[in-house]
Order: sequence, then structure tokens, then C-alpha cells
Amino acid sequence: MAKRKLNFKQLFSGMEIEDYVLTATEKEAAHMEKPLNKSWFDFLWWFIVAVIALLGSRVFFLSVIKGAYYQDIANGNSIRSIVIKAPRGRIFDRSGIPLVNNIPSIDAVIVPSQIPKDSTAAKQVAAKAASILGMDEADVWAKIESNISNTPGSVLLKNNINQDESLTLLEKNENLPGISIEKTAIRNYVDGQIYSHILGYEGKITPDELNQNKDKGYVLTDYIGKQGIEKSYEQTLRGTNGADQVEVDSMGNTKREIGIINPKPGNDLLLSIDAGLQRKLYDSLIGILQKTQTRSAAAVAIDPRNGQVLALVNIPSYDNNLFAQKISADDYNKLIQDPNKPLFNRAVSGEYPPGSTIKPAIAAAALSEGVITPSTIIDGLGGTLHLGSYSFGDWTTHGPSDVRTAIAQSNDIFFYTIGGGYGSIQGLGMSRMKKWDNLFGLGSPTGIDIPGEASGLIPDEQWKQNKIGEKWSVGNSYHAAIGQGYVTVTPLQLANYIASVANGGTLFRPHLISQIKNSDGSVTNVQPEIIRNNFISSDVIQVVREGMRQTVVGGTAQPLKTLPVDVAGKTGTAQFGVGASQTHGWFVSFAPYDNPVIAMAVLVEGGGEGFTNAVPVTKETYQWYFGGRPDDGAAQSQDQSQNKQVNQNNPEPAFAKKKKN
Repeated sequence: MAKRKLNFKQLFSGMEIEDYVLTATEKEAAHMEKPLNKSWFDFLWWFIVAVIALLGSRVFFLSVIKGAYYQDIANGNSIRSIVIKAPRGRIFDRSGIPLVNNIPSIDAVIVPSQIPKDSTAAKQVAAKAASILGMDEADVWAKIESNISNTPGSVLLKNNINQDESLTLLEKNENLPGISIEKTAIRNYVDGQIYSHILGYEGKITPDELNQNKDKGYVLTDYIGKQGIEKSYEQTLRGTNGADQVEVDSMGNTKREIGIINPKPGNDLLLSIDAGLQRKLYDSLIGILQKTQTRSAAAVAIDPRNGQVLALVNIPSYDNNLFAQKISADDYNKLIQDPNKPLFNRAVSGEYPPGSTIKPAIAAAALSEGVITPSTIIDGLGGTLHLGSYSFGDWTTHGPSDVRTAIAQSNDIFFYTIGGGYGSIQGLGMSRMKKWDNLFGLGSPTGIDIPGEASGLIPDEQWKQNKIGEKWSVGNSYHAAIGQGYVTVTPLQLANYIASVANGGTLFRPHLISQIKNSDGSVTNVQPEIIRNNFISSDVIQVVREGMRQTVVGGTAQPLKTLPVDVAGKTGTAQFGVGASQTHGWFVSFAPYDNPVIAMAVLVEGGGEGFTNAVPVTKETYQWYFGGRPDDGAAQSQDQSQNKQVNQNNPEPAFAKKKKN
């Protein structure tokens, strides 16, 4: 076959490709296809496998090896809740006068989850924060370092920072990852010196307190009640925090606001305390202490109709605002080193021999147990009772007395006789005296609604044997019958016991809260709680009341005869050492006699006899209380004026409009 050159133009001209393929010669077909080499398929296969392996290893690296790291970044680049502290409930006196308010405050806090993981960067944050807040850099770093890995939420760095500090932190927020601010409030206590032992104070929660309340939603930047009403009603006063939810990037910068969960305010409390009476008693006690050159006293006033505490005064006292604003080390040391113990709540926790104020209870016991009758006459024995080689003297010489006269004139010989026995009078003995003292609430806590109450002591034969290793003697019973020896009570117990005498024999549990105004606007009234009643006959209690009335009419408290209402009472002088200065002065009382609305116990420590110190305080207080309460309105106006700025955005509750009793 002749060789010829293939011309594609000629080859394809005038025919379809399929026709050419079908009619092409072998040589022409060879020009049309070239088979692929197998190595190209191998290369493509391994290339695809390599790409898949590379992608898989990258996924494994990101999700497993670096999963936790990127999870942290993802969490940081998400929704963050900035705490909005709930306003704490306020506290008012019985007429709605504010005793404590909330003042807006700002805290600098550490957010451990946002602190840089690199220690060098974290230390730079500490240095910048310390410079802005005027703190020691080492202290800031120590706080960051101790919380950076194991503390959820926020940690307090500095409380109550000033406006310049807060603005600077906000301006430099991008350069201070992990440092933030929280809006909160601190307590402002009105007349802290007068009410501190009632209200107590609140302060920043400690790690121990946080652990004790771990199931109640507290965080380390929260405040919590430490003493008094603030502590015992913590869950009532405390609100529920809200949150400002924002979206932030991994560097902590806010991208957008998601929404706000509004906080729920705490409940307000209306105390049974009468602010005017509290102030008057405080001022009267200060005046008598200046005259007697002594430094400590206490007084408690109770409404005998329901157990509401009308006043509870302690001197010396302290300013609870010091604690609310984070007390300095110097101020704290001054308080705890003061020999007069201003932090000590004498009215509730102080245990003292009651002296002759216990005699109405002993008289009631002797009448109830049939040891004497109202007409029984006991000789004064010339002022001294002799028992073997021992002598038990009276404070003065008394003639023959019945029980009413013995109460009025505080006849020690009479009470020695009915307590321990003498001559033809068998006497109660310590077991029966203890029984009746206890029935009147002496020797055990009353259950008042603030912490720290002491129980006092009404001893018995077994107590002395166990405690001292000696048998009980008749002399011990003599001393117990006049409120001496081992017997101790608190001023609160004495006031409550006298309230039960005043109302005819009902012992209420004293309480400081009369109403709770809930955050939803409803009001809960605190109902009186009876500890016991019907434990003594009306005839017996009436004889005791008559004896206490005679104390004022012709006995040891005659200065009270000039008051605008009839008063009944009992003086007491309790020895706690040797010498005139080693005596406490007491006076317990109630008024008006026929329809009592107040019962009161006044104690002047180391101030001599009750007649010379406690009686004048009682007279001055009752003169004011039943004499139109002069200057009371001015005192309230002054209080309200002082707090106008604090309360301008905080209106008084509905119950504040009630008239003063």
C-alpha cells in the first residue's frame, strides 16, 4: 500500500466523527488514542488518601488534643452574665422611721475565667489594676493567683471604690481582662450608736460563711448579716440577684447586650422598737452614768400585751457603720481592747445577780405553794437572822411585815424566811424556788429573735454538787431568795418576767419584728407567741402586783409617785464584790398599773443602789413617755432630714404612714 500523509482537514471533511471512526484504518486509529500509564492511577489514589489523612488528623488535633483549649475560648466567646445585686430590705421602727438604708456602691472584682492563662500577661493585669485602685501589686497578684484556677464567678478585689477608680477601670477594660466592676450597695445605719446591738451589721461574706451557705446561692462578692437583726433575718432581708446578659468575645470585650434579668429586692422589716423611747432611754442612761461616774448600763422595755420589745439599750455601744464600710484594723482593735466591752450586748447576753428584783417571783412561789398566805406576818428580827454561827443581815431594820409590805420595803428577813425557812415557816427550799423562777422565764433563754442570748442561772442542789463539789446549804437558799449567791439573769429576762406579772400571768416570747413587708407589696404580721400561761392563779398575781404598787406609793421607789400615771415596780441592789462600787443598781416596773402597756428593766452596772440610779432613769423615761412625748416629733424630723438624701429614690413603705403609738 502506498504511503500517504494523513490530512485531518481532508479526513474529517464532509463526514461525521462517528463515520470516520468506523472507517479509519489501523494506522489512523493509532493516531487517535494513547493509553494512560497505570502509574497515573496510583499517584491519584495515594494523593486522595493523603489529603483525607491530613484532614482527619487535623480534626483529631482540634477536637481531642486541643479540645479543652478551644472549648475555653468558645465559652469565653459567648454569653456572660454580669451580676446585678438585689437591694437588701430596709429596716424601720414601729412608726416607719427608717433605721437603715442602702447607699449605692461599686466593687472592683476579679473574674478568674477571664484572667490570661499566661502568667506574664496575668501579672501585667495585676500591676495595672493595682495602680488604678491604689493597692499593693503583690496583694492583687496573690488574690488573682489564688483564685485563677478554682473559683467560679467573681472574687472581690476592692469594695466601695470611688467614681474615678470605677471610670478608669471601664475606660481601660480592654487592657484589663479579668478585672471588672459590680454595682452593689452598703448599709447606712441611722444613729448607729443607739441601735447597733439591735440591728447588728452586714459585711462581705467570708469563705467559711460561703461554705456554710453553699446551697443558698451566695457568691464571694455578696454581703451577709453578721450580727443582730441583720443576721437573724438574713434570708428575709436578702433579695435575689439579677443579671445583665451580654455577648463577649474571647478577649472579654462586649459585643452586644442580650437582655437583663431584674433583681428581686429583699423584704423590708418593721420593728416593734419605738425610736423615740429607744433614744430617750439611751439619753437618760448616759446622763445617770455621767453622774455616777460609771460606764455601762442596759435597759429593756416590753409591751406586756404581746411581748413586743419597745426598746433595748446598751451602753457603751459602737457605730455599726464602721463594720458596714469595712472597719479598719485600728478601729477594730480599739473596740475589742476597750475594757468596757462596747461590742457586748448586755441587755441580751449579760448575766447579773438580780438582787431584790427577784422577790416578786419568790413571793408568788411562796403564796402558790402554801408556804405563806397574804396575811402571814413575819418578824423583822431586829435586822438580822441568826442561824447557828452564821448571821444574815437585812439592808435596814424592818418591823413585822406581810408579803405586800415585804415587797414594797424589800424586807430581806421576810424573804430569807420564805425562801430557806426559819422558825415556824418551813420555807420553799431551792427546788421549789427554781421551779417558780423558771416558770417566770428566769434561768433559760427567752427565744428573742436576735442571736447571742444568754441563759442566766437558777442553780439547785445538784448543780452545786457537780460544779463546786459541795452540798447545798440553807444559807445558799437564803441568798437565792434575795437574788444573790449563784443566781444570775439577763436584763431581757427580768423585763419579760415583770411583763408577765403586769399582764396577770402570761409569759410571751419577746420579739423585735412586728411586720414584714414582702417584695410583692403584701404585709405579713408577726403574731405574738405565748411561752406559757395559766401557771399562776389570778389571786396570787394580784397580791404580788399590789406589793409592787406599794413600792411606789410608800416603799423604796416613792419618787415615781409624781408621774402622770400609776406605776408599780421593784428596786434591786445586787452585790458582786466588796464595797459600795461593787453593786449593780436595778429597777423593774410596769405602767399604767391598772392597764399596763409597758414593762421595763433598768440596770446600771457598778453604780450603787437601784434607788439612786435606776429609779431616776425610769422616772425620767415614764415622765416623757406618758407626758406627751415632748420633742419626739423634732427628733423624728431630724432623723428624716438626715436621711432625705439617702431616701429620695427610696420611698417609705405603706406601713410608715401609721401614727406613732
